[in-house]
Amino acid sequence: MSLLQAGPLRVRTHGASSPARPGDGPSIVLCHGFGAPGDDLVPLARVTDAGPATRWFFPEAPLAVDELGQITPHITTMGPDHDEGRAWWPVDMLRLQMELARGARAWEPSATPEGMPAARGALVAALKALVASGAIDPSRTILGGFSQGAMLTTDVALSAAETGMRFAGLAILSGAEINRARWAAALEREGQALHVLQSHGRRDPLLPFGVAESLHRRLVAAGADATFLPFDGGHEIPRTVLLALGSFARATVQGR
Repeated sequence: MSLLQAGPLRVRTHGASSPARPGDGPSIVLCHGFGAPGDDLVPLARVTDAGPATRWFFPEAPLAVDELGQITPHITTMGPDHDEGRAWWPVDMLRLQMELARGARAWEPSATPEGMPAARGALVAALKALVASGAIDPSRTILGGFSQGAMLTTDVALSAAETGMRFAGLAILSGAEINRARWAAALEREGQALHVLQSHGRRDPLLPFGVAESLHRRLVAAGADATFLPFDGGHEIPRTVLLALGSFARATVQGR
């Protein structure tokens, strides 16, 4: 694993002989979720069969959870934290968990989270830096993430007309809809060009399964080539999803 600076973000890499390895081959960019360390998803590169010569990139969120004075959710994807928790934008986890506990509608898909536009700008700048250096080629890259990282990368994938970067695939792992008005307008433009793998646990305690079903319906209605993989679990990335991600990568970016 290597660590490089891409614009405003630190990015961990796996499978690249050097940070500037030409980007004419397949690659996967995955963003971690709220409260996870920057290296949280790195193990996925070792256990996912994404095809030969696939290079992986893991951007680290710009905010430290401790600095935000927030509680990190006690849910991890691949094991214990290796570093401080990071966040793409602030989330009041205590309020969210209390509302879910009393059965309140805790998720509002029409809202634009405070700090989310800044997070989008930071990730877009990092991706453009990777493109400019020759590290990735968007036409042979899957962009995606887990939880908060899935929401952010969906927003970026839907911003292709603004950023000039259209990615080969989008992996939405336990994500949810936000920015409904923005996403609806973007889906009218980008929907038919999207190739999506979406997964979600039926017993997800943070992002209810229904929010994932709603997002999938919107993707399909917009003409996206969207595969939905529900699983009997919580807020996590189980082996069935890793197998599906590998198959999705091999079908989407290998040999193009």
